[in-house]
Order: sequence, then C-alpha cells, then structure tokens
Amino acid sequence: MNTILQTPVWARFQRRLGKTVHERSGPGWSFLAVEEKTPLGMYLYAPYGPCADNVAALDGALAALTELAKAKKAHYVRVEPVAAGLGSDAARTLAARGLVKAPTDVQPHLSWKVDLSQDEGELLKGMRSTSRNLYRNIHKKGVTFDISTDPAELPILLGFLEKVSGRAEFTAQSSNYLTRAAEVLMPEGAAKLFIARLDGAPIAAALSYDTADTRVYAHAAADDAHRKLNAGIPLLVTMMLDAKADGITEFDMWGVSPEDEPDHAWAGFSRFKRSFGGAEVEYPGTWDLPVNTLMYNTYGASRKARTLLRGALKTARTTVGSLRGKLGRG
Repeated sequence: MNTILQTPVWARFQRRLGKTVHERSGPGWSFLAVEEKTPLGMYLYAPYGPCADNVAALDGALAALTELAKAKKAHYVRVEPVAAGLGSDAARTLAARGLVKAPTDVQPHLSWKVDLSQDEGELLKGMRSTSRNLYRNIHKKGVTFDISTDPAELPILLGFLEKVSGRAEFTAQSSNYLTRAAEVLMPEGAAKLFIARLDGAPIAAALSYDTADTRVYAHAAADDAHRKLNAGIPLLVTMMLDAKADGITEFDMWGVSPEDEPDHAWAGFSRFKRSFGGAEVEYPGTWDLPVNTLMYNTYGASRKARTLLRGALKTARTTVGSLRGKLGRG
C-alpha cells in the first residue's frame, strides 16, 4: 500500500501548514512523522505509518522513531502501520512490542476500496445499477464534468463544503487546510479537482489525493438545490475512470463505518461508498509507543479526567433541562 500520508509531497504540504515533519528510511522501512503538541508536551505522529516490508522492518522503523522521539523529547510515538504485513495478528504483534491501543483512532481503521485493474465493463457492472445508469445518462440532463489541476478553482469545492458542514455526520476540513493542500499537491500531480456542471454552472465538486497506484476520494460536496440530479454519483464514477486511465490500480473511498452499526454517524455515506462495488479493508488502527512512560501515563490520566468531566457536565445539563421542563409544566 502506497498511502499519500507517507509521501514526500505530503511532508511538503504539512510543512506549508507550519508543521515540523521528520522523514527517515532504512532497510525495508520508511516513515513521515509530524510533531504534534498537547498541553503536557509533544508527541510524534506517523499517519498511516510507518511503512515496512515485514515485521522485522517494522522493528527497525519503531527503533528509529523511538530514537527520534528521545532526541526531540517527545513523550510518545503514535503510529498506524497499515503497510507492514501484520495481517489478522496485528494487535498481538504490536502489543508484544510495547505499543498500546490509542484512546481513539486518528485515521479511519476501516476503508472501502475498489479494484481499478479490472476492465471498465466489470468495474461498472460492480456498481449499483442506478449508479451505473445515472453515469451513462446524466449528460441528457445538461450535466457535464471537468477535471482541473488549477488550485485557483478550489473555491468551487470550498463553497459547497461550507454549506454542508455542521451536519452530524460531516465535518469539513478548514478552508486554509484545503487551500494549502491544493497549492502543494496539485502542481505535483498528487491531487485533482473534479467538477460537475449544469449548463456550465458548478453543482458538485470533489478533490482526490493521488499516488502512483492509489486515488483517494478525499473531499466532496454538492449544491443541495440540485440534489435530485444526484450529480455526486456520476462525478465519483468519473473520478474512478480517470484514475484508471492514468494507470492507477486502486480507488480508496477512505473511511467507512462497520456494516453492523446502522446507527453510526457515518452509516449514510458509508452505504453510498459501498454502492460502487469493492471490498472492505481493515487496518490495525492507531497505537501509541510510550517513550517517557511517566508523562504518557500522566497524559492518559488527564485525558480520562477530561472525558469524565465532560460526561458529568452533559449529565448535569440534561438534568437541569429536565427539571426546568417539569417546573414549567407545573
């Protein structure tokens, strides 16, 4: 797996955001690690990393991360080794090396991927029939699709994202984040903007992140005024077929919720992603490697205390609200 989050161009993007980024490599391994700050100090975070050819190479990467953390006085290292050949025994393998499961996963531990190496007919056949037919016929309704590598066109997507942000299942990245991403990744061929237009006017847009073998469905939004056209569906198919034409072999829908959790906040758009064919991929999740054990434990205790306090405040507000309602009825 060649994840965009562990590439040199992603490192340049993170530095444009003002982050301190470290890149290291050795026999069979490499990593990109970002310095992240907490109220109690600093830690190193390797998003969907480190990359390693096998478990032995992973040991080399973890040793280098530990050495770097000590040099930078980081309290711990946070990793997500999706490309280390750990298989179904990942948790046991990581725990045996002193790692502990992080309180929450930073990047999604479940993704949905579509194989683009199959021929176009098979690719379309794997989709829901309504999606396939919509892609083939939406041009009859005056909808066209543009592909851009010009960062100046990103505001089209930003405008749609601003309108849909705030929904329970949707939290958009900041405009500054996406603008910097476009400025760095687009000129490098690591991002593309896809735009659906109705009679020339934009009605939906999506941004992809690309490596040599994988396209990520990163950010997308549509104009609610034209929701009946379902332009986001043929727009996504366009992204897939364009990636296939570029020689990319995998389309990564990014995070999905478990299929057996219908009430999950992501359930709606997870069903949408699964409707295009493909298969679920499970990662080990986010793990921490304590370097300064005392400070790491202090961090954990502080986090638990904040969580308990938030829970108590929520309960108190609910109780007060209930009492006010009863008093009002009295």
